[in-house]
Amino acid sequence: MNIDIRQSIINNFKGSSNDDMIEAINSSICEGDEITLPGLGVFFELLWKNSDENDHEFIINSIEKGIA
Repeated sequence: MNIDIRQSIINNFKGSSNDDMIEAINSSICEGDEITLPGLGVFFELLWKNSDENDHEFIINSIEKGIA
């Protein structure tokens, strides 16, 4: 069986409200369960693909602050 994880995650959130998305992200982070990492990765991929160079710089700077 061939499962497209990216598409599955995207389909699971189609039609979700902003509040639903925020809750899913916060819940994933607070639980610290590694099983949610692929979903957060898909969200990050979508964020990155739909951002411009200025946004990319902001995102990278934010990540660097979190790593430091």
